[in-house]
Amino acid sequence: MKKRKIKLIIVLSTVLLLLFTSLNVFTSYVKLKKTVEESIANQSLEAAASIASSIDIDEYKQFLNDPVKNEHYWKLRSKLNDAREQLGALFVYTLEIDNPEVSTAMVVGLPEEQTNGFDIGEVCTVPEKQVRQAYEGHTYVTGVIKDSDYGSYLSVGAPVKDGTGQIIAYLGIDISANTLNGIKGKILEDNLFNFIFNGVFILVVIASFYFLQRWYQKEVTKEVEVTEDTYQTEIKTLITSVSSLRHDFTNHIQVLHGFLQLGKPDQAQQYLSSLSKEVQAIKTLKLNIDHPGLSILLQTKKLAAQNHNIYMDFTVSQDAFNKIKTTDLIKILSNLIDNAIDASSELPEGQRNITICCMADDSQYEFKITNTGPTIIEREQIFKQGYSTKKPEQGKIRGQGLFIVKEIVKKYNGNISIEPTKELETTAIVKIPLK
Repeated sequence: MKKRKIKLIIVLSTVLLLLFTSLNVFTSYVKLKKTVEESIANQSLEAAASIASSIDIDEYKQFLNDPVKNEHYWKLRSKLNDAREQLGALFVYTLEIDNPEVSTAMVVGLPEEQTNGFDIGEVCTVPEKQVRQAYEGHTYVTGVIKDSDYGSYLSVGAPVKDGTGQIIAYLGIDISANTLNGIKGKILEDNLFNFIFNGVFILVVIASFYFLQRWYQKEVTKEVEVTEDTYQTEIKTLITSVSSLRHDFTNHIQVLHGFLQLGKPDQAQQYLSSLSKEVQAIKTLKLNIDHPGLSILLQTKKLAAQNHNIYMDFTVSQDAFNKIKTTDLIKILSNLIDNAIDASSELPEGQRNITICCMADDSQYEFKITNTGPTIIEREQIFKQGYSTKKPEQGKIRGQGLFIVKEIVKKYNGNISIEPTKELETTAIVKIPLK
């Protein structure tokens, strides 16, 4: 199942890479295409305006008075042909626009030996939208026009004005689509590196996302495993304590049954009175603590302490202790209290005491665990991983608890100290700053 998920992620990543790269290339191409067309159109429009301003107005007016292939026509045609060759344009010509729908060609700049086509007054293929713009006295720029006779081209036009500012004609320039495509191809070639870079960048982003996801999953799995280990340990302790209580309860019932069978009700009454003290002790396990995880932990530990005949007392601030992760809080207190129970259990029953104090103020959390028990001799060694004062047991790994506690406290920029406070008494103090 896991391998199938990995394969699915790889396939999806590849598809996304191809999709994003293709989309990036396509959008870049469309943008470049539009930019090239606009740039060439603007340059051609400037050229049209320049050529229009250089036309001999008097000669053009004389041609208009008699629009035939006369002397004036050939002079104008030669001038327009020179302009066409210099620009590398498809055609350079003058237009007559006397209505908002169609335009007609008047003088087309072509070599003198070319005699076929482009008659004076021939209807042009300039779209009606641009014809209307010219009719209203504006310059115009068309999109790429597809013509069955002359191929695809882009057309621009600028007005030809006389001395009074009156428009007497329009100067049109057609740019072949082949010219446009050649420039586009050159620009695309120049931007090939950018396309490759973008593709690699997208690949790196997808790969980074994939590895970050894998890392996050591993961290979550690790955290879940640690949390499960912590809570399973506490649950096992609780089950052991409950089993012990159940066993004791069975014994108590058997003793009471024996007294009653022997006809000794007074002894049974005395025995019940002594049991009531234990019942009251069990009732005190219910703690009024705001933090659910801390409340459950302390109840479990108190029950475990009772099973070892250890007196345990709590002092807990009415605080949620939410500036530290519950799992970290449980790991800190669980390890320290377990160590305190183990140490206190080495003394005679009457000397077994543990006090736990969990306090919070505006600046820090303070957790203090004081227990009776043997004095720790090698205090400088106790936080080292693998070091333990306990006897080795089959199947148990020793020397991890205090090391784990110190690492967690260090994560929160806190500090921990374990010092003897009096003879046969040790106090562990953890302080975690809140700012």
